Amino acid sequence: MSFRLQPAPAARPNRCQLFGPGSNPKLFAKMAASEADVINLDLEDSVAPSDKDAARANVIAAIGDVDWGGKVLSVRINGLDTPYWYRDVVHLLEQAGDRLDQIMIPKVGCAADVYAVDALVTAVEAARGRTRRVDFEVIIESAAGLAHVEEIAASSPRLVAMSLGAADFAASMGMQTTGIGGTQEDYYMLTQDGERHWSDPWHWVQAAIVAACRTHGVLPVDGPFGDFSDDEGYRAQARRSAVLGMVGKWAIHPKQIALANEVFTPSDARVAEAREILAAMEEAKASGAGATVYKGRLVDIASIKQAEVIVRQAEMIAGGASRAE
Repeated sequence: MSFRLQPAPAARPNRCQLFGPGSNPKLFAKMAASEADVINLDLEDSVAPSDKDAARANVIAAIGDVDWGGKVLSVRINGLDTPYWYRDVVHLLEQAGDRLDQIMIPKVGCAADVYAVDALVTAVEAARGRTRRVDFEVIIESAAGLAHVEEIAASSPRLVAMSLGAADFAASMGMQTTGIGGTQEDYYMLTQDGERHWSDPWHWVQAAIVAACRTHGVLPVDGPFGDFSDDEGYRAQARRSAVLGMVGKWAIHPKQIALANEVFTPSDARVAEAREILAAMEEAKASGAGATVYKGRLVDIASIKQAEVIVRQAEMIAGGASRAE
């Protein structure tokens, strides 16, 4: 372990991020009443250009009018390559109340993109005397974003989370797919018997995002799964993401909320085993040993760290604290 320790990420449940278009305010109350940990009101891809102004006004009104409970309330602004984003930022911070927790910045390609939004947000906060600092989440959805992922993860003290936007990322990379996440039909290996074995085309970019996030104390989040009729496909990708170290996944349909919460909530059995490992190591330390045997396998100091991750996550979820007050 380097003497420069990894900073801890934000201590908040982030199992499911539910998205809804800002142009459809009828959905807002239902989103607030859902079991999602994070609510993302969208001003970007799900809103037509002709509806941008109306969607922004809807979101500004909803921030103060809707009871969002303890959820993290986030708004995805438009990309920095559009004429909409600066008004999104200024109007949100000047006209909406302090209930806004987070701004999601799409299509981030380098640290300077985050710097630009940070500078504007900081100026407006100072001018308006806002009492709560707004956090950032960024989306990696381009070749440039992946190439600069570590500098992006270190770009701002406001940055608390980073997501993968699979569809735009695939387009930027020139990948021959129209799917949004999940297994791709032509991405396979042949076994010696000539049978197909499908690999995960998103594994490498997810691993890069997780490494950058964990290095700089940022929550790594898996993005959308486009086929909301395929529950098992969603579960499979979410489980792979969880194993890699991601803390949650987007829901682009309400039925995906329960799936995300199911996968990213440690099971009672897994939590019980983690606690047993910690207890076994305490006994080993009391006897002067640095390792012990648990259910036929070696456990040591590294095992403690793994078990502590599971126990902390379970305790945080059980405590129900989502939004940093």
